[in-house]
Amino acid sequence: MPTMRSPSSSLLFWLQLILFGGLILYFGQTVWVTLSFAFLISFVLYPFCRWLERRRVPRSLSIGFALLAFVLVVAGVAVLLIRQLMQFRQLWPALSAKVTGQLHRLTDYLDALLQAGQDDRQQWLSSALSSALQHTVGQLPGVLYSTSVSAVLVLLIPIFAALILFYRDLLVTSVLHLAPPHWRNAFATALPEVINTYYNFIKGMALVYLAVGILNSLGLLLLGVPQAIFFGFMASVLTFIPYVGITVGALLPMAVAWLTYDSLYYPLGVVVVFVIVQLLEANVIFPVAVGYKLRINTLVLLLVILAGGLLWGTAGMILFIPFVGILKLFSERVPAWKPLALLLGTHEDPPSSTRKAA
Repeated sequence: MPTMRSPSSSLLFWLQLILFGGLILYFGQTVWVTLSFAFLISFVLYPFCRWLERRRVPRSLSIGFALLAFVLVVAGVAVLLIRQLMQFRQLWPALSAKVTGQLHRLTDYLDALLQAGQDDRQQWLSSALSSALQHTVGQLPGVLYSTSVSAVLVLLIPIFAALILFYRDLLVTSVLHLAPPHWRNAFATALPEVINTYYNFIKGMALVYLAVGILNSLGLLLLGVPQAIFFGFMASVLTFIPYVGITVGALLPMAVAWLTYDSLYYPLGVVVVFVIVQLLEANVIFPVAVGYKLRINTLVLLLVILAGGLLWGTAGMILFIPFVGILKLFSERVPAWKPLALLLGTHEDPPSSTRKAA
């Protein structure tokens, strides 16, 4: 007769599992981040590769065409971003002069308030600059090492994605054999649906970011904010972080608008533009472009972003959200994981029977 686990022993088991899993993710960060990006890219490219293979294109060529298209899109976005940054750099001397003027006003006010003399202020500035310079010089070796490692990983990610796509049948078979026998049928049925649903979700989210970026840019252009396209799309991409992202994305154009026009009406105009666009995104753009959302409740999203940032830094904040979305898709289709689907979802989730199959 099998022994029954007590609730305390089950809780201890899950706590140990979470602890050891977190340690493995943290200390293997370089490997896991590279593989995670590769897996997500392969998820996105898989439908296109399969479409080519059904037209009797060899698997290796279909993977090559898909990766080439992906690299061209990423390179195009990178070129546009670099051009916008270069144009913003040309505006920086004028903006920095205004920032310097505002800092002089602030220091004069603090001198009058604290009754500090010129010598005290100069001594404080010299010590602050000296400590900042020492800190920067000390960080240079680490920055150079991180940059070189990141460059190597960027080159490795497409290679890993191509290998995952090429050996996908072997990988799926291995995963199904590792799963418990009573879950294999559910996993085998859920995997194609999850890949297709996730691909459609990513495609819809790309359209959402594009539409929101265009609307943000148009609003900032009407206000006369410099580099409106750069700020508009930056704020659009940052909206993947609930509540916090749009706030961070609005701060820089607000500051630039204030420094450019020396008026509070323009920063308020930036706030109005972003609020209107966010209302349109939540009530019109998102439902039309995505349809069925990966409805994950806000508490879980914030916890996932925090955990991803602690374990993998910025990459974790980006990667953990789609992974939780994939986990929710699996849990909705595997009967034994229904409690997890309820925990990750919201009260707005439609019943599984009424969802349209991906």
